[in-house]
Amino acid sequence: MRIAALLLALLLGLILPGFDDRLNVVHYAVDAGEITEPVRIALVTDLHSCAYGEGQRELIDAVDAESPDIILLGGDIFDHVLPDDNAEAFLAGIAGRYPCWYVTGNHEQKSGKERFDRQMEILDALGIERLGGQSLRFVADGQRFTLCGVDDPEAWGMDADEYQKQVRSLAGTDGFSILLAHRPEYIDLYAECGFDLVLSGHTHGGQWRIPGILNGLFTTSQGLFPKYAGGEYQIGDTTLIISRGLARESVRVPRIYNRPELVIVELY
Repeated sequence: MRIAALLLALLLGLILPGFDDRLNVVHYAVDAGEITEPVRIALVTDLHSCAYGEGQRELIDAVDAESPDIILLGGDIFDHVLPDDNAEAFLAGIAGRYPCWYVTGNHEQKSGKERFDRQMEILDALGIERLGGQSLRFVADGQRFTLCGVDDPEAWGMDADEYQKQVRSLAGTDGFSILLAHRPEYIDLYAECGFDLVLSGHTHGGQWRIPGILNGLFTTSQGLFPKYAGGEYQIGDTTLIISRGLARESVRVPRIYNRPELVIVELY
């Protein structure tokens, strides 16, 4: 009995921590070449309108604690099932206080055209600019960067060929270039186009992980044992950073050893 109790305690000690779904803040540092002062980016993806305290204060406070220069919203901030209230509360909590840019994910598209249009109206009302096949120069701490963004491949009227055309149309930017793209599995295309830094989400970290052994079990677009589940990858001269996202109650299968995360990228 004593051995069985010890084995049970050991098993529970290994399993229960895996269900920890508290917000985690993850930091990355990327060499951006000859810049004089570090620039801090907050990458927020795959919120799926999940709850982070009353008025989304937990998530907003976590962003504020990091004092980012800009916030990049990498898609699926809204969900196609959960109400938009939590997503809107978070967006309202950061809009006007930080420069914010947005690209769509696949779940905004799944909402249906009428609801999708309402979600985009929320962005417009809050002054959050949507990037869709566009590039712009932004200034942070007096330093200039090129920011590009692409709509999700499942966007209205989009197909694989059109998606590639949209990505390729953004190639050849001057200076340090950042691409905000919901899906990481097109990384070979992104690298071919010469983007210095690609920021993505979509994977939810492969949902289940075994730290140090399995980085992610499954993603809808890459299948079992995805090559790009979450974290930092180097493909030639292109750095890819994938957020494991913020989805909690919107998913049917619980996250295991895969805490939801706010990603902070420091360019130096």
